[in-house]
Amino acid sequence: MDVSVILTYRCNSHCSMCNIWKTPTLPQEEVNLETLSKIPSGIDYLNLTGGEPTLRKDLNEIVDLLYPKAMTLEISSNGLFPERLESIIKKYPNIKVRFSLEGFEITNNSIRGEKDGFGTKVNGLRRLQELGGLDLGFAITIQDDNLQDLVGLFDFSEKNGFELATSTLHNGFQFHKSNNIPYDRLKTAQAIESLIISQMKTNNVKNWFRGYLNLGLINKVLGKDRLLTCTAATDFVFIDPFSDMYACNVRPDLKLGSLMIQEWDEIFESSIAKGIRHKVAACKQNCWMVGSAKTAMRNPRNAKLPKWGPLAWVMINKIRIMLGLQIPFDKYINYEEIYKDSHITLRSSNINHKNEYQIEHKDDLHYQENYQNR
Repeated sequence: MDVSVILTYRCNSHCSMCNIWKTPTLPQEEVNLETLSKIPSGIDYLNLTGGEPTLRKDLNEIVDLLYPKAMTLEISSNGLFPERLESIIKKYPNIKVRFSLEGFEITNNSIRGEKDGFGTKVNGLRRLQELGGLDLGFAITIQDDNLQDLVGLFDFSEKNGFELATSTLHNGFQFHKSNNIPYDRLKTAQAIESLIISQMKTNNVKNWFRGYLNLGLINKVLGKDRLLTCTAATDFVFIDPFSDMYACNVRPDLKLGSLMIQEWDEIFESSIAKGIRHKVAACKQNCWMVGSAKTAMRNPRNAKLPKWGPLAWVMINKIRIMLGLQIPFDKYINYEEIYKDSHITLRSSNINHKNEYQIEHKDDLHYQENYQNR
């Protein structure tokens, strides 16, 4: 079981593909330690995300509480306050840290609305590396505006001993966005192909399986169905800043319950949860985020091992690369059928946007919009 906890909707980045920063939560209304203590031990992967988790003044206490409950604990941060993670890394050097980085300096700062985001993140991650951090890296949201930096950023990460996690544009209640659609689906897919080839040429097994994950991103970008069946509400859940639990962060109708007023087992064994699992089985969204892709790739009997399909793909195509052959992407992806968008809205940089917020209160109606991810 994987769990993602959205600790806050407060954020000091102004990303073009995410409006979390426009609708911040109040600190006193955000999920607290008492509620988080209900998360059971034995979690495979627990991600602390946001908004920006380093804006939580009690982040150290949250980590102390949840670290023993998970095989892997990740902090997904924008990296603008790296110093706030230094004491955590000193205490727990194997905690996974990912700083969101959308490309090199000009690209990143434009997409994320940051003044010196690139330099702050790179220097911050190097400092955590000096302090003994063992699993550090960047996370990029692949989109039309950063395709030119994609392979270069992967090479930069490899050279500096950092990981590079990937996702692509998608809509969902966590982002308060409905226009995250590629402008040129084919061009984006072809850029991901180049990244996969670079990953498969390395000697890093994790990179090889990221290659398969990125193959799923190509399907996502082209508007096709998922490579593997989604297991939301069974293998992973989201907890929002108001302590409500959802099967995923895309469909607001898949609310499982409230961890504030219910116990963990009570939520998972309820008739509501059973009904939501039926809805997941029939879901037509083509989501392929790291959380839903990673769990789908995982062997149900051993969370450390992959399913046969991803394993076979990795083995076959690593051998092809070693023999100097090409990966036959056309064999895995039907490029003849690309989803045709009826309307595309341009996303603009918020780097000079004024701080205009509308507080999202706990008692407000949340997530009323249904999102489409074709």
